[in-house]
Amino acid sequence: MKQTIFVTATNTDVGKTYAMKQLIIELSNQGHRVGVMKPIETGVIDEPLDAKALFELAKEYNPDLENLTLDDICPYQFKLPAAPYVAKGHEAIEIDVIHMALDKIKKYADIILMEGAGGIMVPVDENFFMVDFIEIFADNALLVVPSKLGSINDTLLNLQLLNQKKCPFIWAVNLFEDKESFPTVTAPFYQDHFKSYYSLQEDISTICKELTEISSITP
Repeated sequence: MKQTIFVTATNTDVGKTYAMKQLIIELSNQGHRVGVMKPIETGVIDEPLDAKALFELAKEYNPDLENLTLDDICPYQFKLPAAPYVAKGHEAIEIDVIHMALDKIKKYADIILMEGAGGIMVPVDENFFMVDFIEIFADNALLVVPSKLGSINDTLLNLQLLNQKKCPFIWAVNLFEDKESFPTVTAPFYQDHFKSYYSLQEDISTICKELTEISSITP
């Protein structure tokens, strides 16, 4: 069975690409044929650097991906480093184009990791947002949240939205910014409120196993 997992975050520069890389390695080591996709990348000068890095890493574990091109992995590339709605200018972002690219990748992978652009409410069109990609394309999703001061508010708002939309997802902390103070400043709330939480650095194996269980929905 083919499965698509969407990787999103509370904002830009939180760690989506880092999470994608960890998922590629762990899922591959668990025996899955992994493919990758970044439907939209902005801030592209000569080539989409995030998509390229993911593509090159995935090919190390799944040589069948050599049948694809970087344009298959990242069908929409824009120069302006801004939300897709702004970066695209007057160009249309067609969902059918992304569907076709995804179907092509599915020929060479059993699990496709799809990375969003920015946070889950980044606009793609006037009434279309990153979170809508989960409903259209994904069997499951990973929300990456930061470890820095202020992340509790961001985390709760994002979880509320995903639950309201009944999206299947799990979430994990990227222990990066303020990681030295995280155990005393932020972690106590997560532990008390949620009873437990995942981190990308410590729980990647469990995260991967949960993501491949399509019925995972955060209560």
